[in-house]
Amino acid sequence: MRYQAVIPGRFLARPNRFIAQVETAEGVQTVHVKNTGRCRELLVPGAEVYLERGTGAKRKTAYDLIAVKKGSLLINMDAQAPNQVFAEWVRSGGFLPEVTAVRPEFSYGESRLDFCLETPRGAHLVEVKGVTLEEDGLARFPDAPTERGVRHIQELQRAVESGLDATLFFVVQMEGVRSVSPNDVTHPAFGQALREAAAAGVQVRAYDCAVTPDSLIIRRPVPVVC
Repeated sequence: MRYQAVIPGRFLARPNRFIAQVETAEGVQTVHVKNTGRCRELLVPGAEVYLERGTGAKRKTAYDLIAVKKGSLLINMDAQAPNQVFAEWVRSGGFLPEVTAVRPEFSYGESRLDFCLETPRGAHLVEVKGVTLEEDGLARFPDAPTERGVRHIQELQRAVESGLDATLFFVVQMEGVRSVSPNDVTHPAFGQALREAAAAGVQVRAYDCAVTPDSLIIRRPVPVVC
């Protein structure tokens, strides 16, 4: 996926989870943060960030914050990007062969899952999680407690137990991490649900991404260590 009209800036402050103050060549901008997670290790004063000019007459901010440098690592932190880049990858044949239809926001049980992929084997349910938390080359999810994430995993497990195929797919929004693991310190229930679902037959996969200031592309598989 590609962004349009991207400019660099320096992060100053985050008054609340929706907006940030960023210094740019055009002056200090109030920008929309496209990630409501904590991102405390990313959005630190002085960090190099990248902004995309927004569109739409009703916008309150001119730019969206989409990426940040953490040391030498460029991390895409757009929470909407993982689903979009995954859908593009599926349509190019990257996830499964012979996908005949991609149905986003699929209602199953009591949840709305990210995708239902139609294949010759039948329906394959997929929940996508974007990963932005990195510690010493290891990626972890989530960066904040997510009861919704636990419910999605449990729904995938019920789908597998009813005879469907299902996958929890981590899109690591950076390049070169050695593995992905559940963040048991932050949310132990998520890790427990993930391990139970994997034992029940839910596929758990992760891929990292090639990241530039104006693009995000799924790159290669990363081991998932549960």
